[in-house]
Amino acid sequence: MRFLMMHRLDESVPEAWNPSPEFVEKMGAFIQDSAQKGILITAEGVHPSEKGSLVRKARTEGVTVTDGPFTEAKEVIGGFALINAEDRAEAVEFARRYVELFAGVEIEVEVRQVVEFEDLPA
Repeated sequence: MRFLMMHRLDESVPEAWNPSPEFVEKMGAFIQDSAQKGILITAEGVHPSEKGSLVRKARTEGVTVTDGPFTEAKEVIGGFALINAEDRAEAVEFARRYVELFAGVEIEVEVRQVVEFEDLPA
């Protein structure tokens, strides 16, 4: 099974967006090890919302585009990973190990199973 992990950070905390060299080294080793074990498919961090846009379509209205920063959101997506795991428990354990790398920074990771072709109705 594949799982998508999206991590959220508090955009008002500079440390969350300016990783130390030690953090970069720890994260690099974690990513390399996870990729070599066949767990990690891909992972990327993203820039703060000031470099992003929200594209929305309401049911009764047209499409709107709002450029960042997104002041209405305290926590924003800081990155994502796509992983292989036997089940949700294994994916959650991977996410737990991942968040432990973020010493001194609050982080939230949402773990969602990816819909596979065979999951779709016939």
